[in-house]
Amino acid sequence: MGRRKNRRHSAEFRIEIAQQMLAGENVSELSSRYKIKRSMMYRWREAYLKQGPAGLQRRPGRPKGQGPTRVGNASAEPRLRQRIAELERKIGQQALEMDFFKGVFKRLEELPRTSRCGGTPSTRRSGE
Repeated sequence: MGRRKNRRHSAEFRIEIAQQMLAGENVSELSSRYKIKRSMMYRWREAYLKQGPAGLQRRPGRPKGQGPTRVGNASAEPRLRQRIAELERKIGQQALEMDFFKGVFKRLEELPRTSRCGGTPSTRRSGE
């Protein structure tokens, strides 16, 4: 097997992959589909979580971890607050969905057994 030539992916592509991972897509499937190492995708996801889309932009000539998008800088604060608000909304939405499904399952358990199984059995139980 030959070595794969180093490829460069656009910032938009890296952001899309990170968002798909955060949305719960299967990482192995994404890796196979795009022919990208999973470890690379996890690095993209971590950069996206820490710095948002700016964390996946190319910064030529700068060492890693330096620049205006570092978490400690004041310029990152509004973006981080926006990300926190976005995640809090998502948590709220998921809580509502969980409450809905808990109610559905509770109602299903309250139904008589014959209703849940599709009607009366076609044969009698043994011993009746």
